[in-house]
Amino acid sequence: MNKLTVTAPAKINLTLDVTGRRADGFHTLATVMQSVSLCDTVTVSKGGGGIAVSCSDSSVPLGEKNIAYKAAAEFFRYAGISGAGADIYIEKHIPAEAGLGGGSADGAAVIAGLNELFGTGFSLEQLCGIGACVGADVPFCIWGGTRLCRGIGEEISFVTPLERCFIVIAKGKSGISTKEAYQKLDALGQRQAADIELYDGSLSSVKKIGGNIFEAVAENEDVLKIKRFCTDRGAEYSAMSGSGSAVFGLFGLSRDKGAALSCAEKLRGEGFFAEVCIPLSYGAKIISR
Repeated sequence: MNKLTVTAPAKINLTLDVTGRRADGFHTLATVMQSVSLCDTVTVSKGGGGIAVSCSDSSVPLGEKNIAYKAAAEFFRYAGISGAGADIYIEKHIPAEAGLGGGSADGAAVIAGLNELFGTGFSLEQLCGIGACVGADVPFCIWGGTRLCRGIGEEISFVTPLERCFIVIAKGKSGISTKEAYQKLDALGQRQAADIELYDGSLSSVKKIGGNIFEAVAENEDVLKIKRFCTDRGAEYSAMSGSGSAVFGLFGLSRDKGAALSCAEKLRGEGFFAEVCIPLSYGAKIISR
């Protein structure tokens, strides 16, 4: 086997708090993350030497700055494989600078794909260890599903899966830099204390504990506009994901799927990116060999 394709699901943060900052400059988090059916598709092939990344989106940086490249390099280092290469093609569907973990999802897909291609047989825990060296959200994107993540994202615990629902994800044309968002949050000195223990998988519990500390520093009018749009059209809860600028709205099954579809259609009519998704129970997943 010399080639395979891996699905790379986006993530949303059902709740997100920044709990502190370590001596090495990394921030610690407490967040419940959820995989969704908005996915990139990553094709990984054995190469003759070196790592090459290409992408359907010309705005995505390639080479050593790309998380998929870093993931492949770290995999080969960890596995002790020298002289091998990888050709990586990313079919991009997850918006950039959105807080949806698109780059991390691609990195997770590369790690899972290379583990299969090279027959290394690493456990999920080992793959997450590789991922943690690449980016804070990569371990979650390997596990996927619904997880409580602490530390810098590497402390992952099982929690009750999110109940079945429809999820509208929308984003305006402008993104939010993660680095700048953290800088603004540090300057603000604000922390929130969501009681994550109250989460039980229900939409009502998400609404009860929900909140994203980054909304306090998100100077993006589209975020508030999309949130209002979702709640006005029947979403039980709406919030920004990650450091932004994408927003999600949770529509319970008590409402017709048409409510979520109509909301997304109206948002697209306003010029926003908008998709209707469902929760997933998995992360990076091989879909063809």
